[in-house]
Amino acid sequence: MSTWPPRTVIRRASGLRTMESALMRCGLGPVAGVDEAGRGACAGPLVVAACVLGTRPHAALAGLDDSKKLTERTREELFPVITRLAAAWSVVEIPADEVDRIGVHVANIEGMRRAVAGLSVAPGYVLTDGFRVPGLPAPSLPVIGGDGAAACIAAASVLAKVVRDRTMVALDGEYPSYGFAAHKGYSTPVHAAALNEFGPSREHRMSYANVAAASRASDSAASRASDSVASRASDSVASRASDSVASRAADSVASQAFERTAVGTG
Repeated sequence: MSTWPPRTVIRRASGLRTMESALMRCGLGPVAGVDEAGRGACAGPLVVAACVLGTRPHAALAGLDDSKKLTERTREELFPVITRLAAAWSVVEIPADEVDRIGVHVANIEGMRRAVAGLSVAPGYVLTDGFRVPGLPAPSLPVIGGDGAAACIAAASVLAKVVRDRTMVALDGEYPSYGFAAHKGYSTPVHAAALNEFGPSREHRMSYANVAAASRASDSAASRASDSVASRASDSVASRASDSVASRAADSVASQAFERTAVGTG
């Protein structure tokens, strides 16, 4: 099987279709692009998308670029266009607990494998954004800055970003204290303040240093609060016991005095 192009990594080419066109001319199509969203976030899933575009450029996709350079509105407008015009596309979500269990880089690679496996069209070649992905069903090439260098990767970037943003907006309804709809799970001052105040949610990645620190602080605060409650409860019990002893002693003294008085008057 041919592994053209021979270089391990290709950097930015002139035009988003350059690499795909060259691969197609060498008989290595269809070409799939793969990218992820949420790798740097400390909450929410890691979302990975794979996309195979049609062989001919389409005017409706002229605005394709790295999803991070596009506005949210532009991404939302491109999403249905990509899904309609693509020869095949696939999106997978790696939940936060799995990211914690296997690590974000391994989760990223596994997500790319799953996304490519989910394509309804078997690719002849796969372009991945940034790093090599072993175990793909076709020859592959990591492209540095791929979401701004290859149309199929840019399309995958938009798909992954839109799906993840929608997921984070939905999670904001479940966990309204954290502001997920605004920062999408990335570390911001507002997010950090919420983490410090409320502690991590089930959607936070406990393997991330800032989340782990917030968890430790939350556990420490909860422990202090528990100790304080226990101490107050103990003090209350002791106080009630003391009051009870004093009351019984007073009753006993009063009873004895009454008995002496009764005897004296008798």
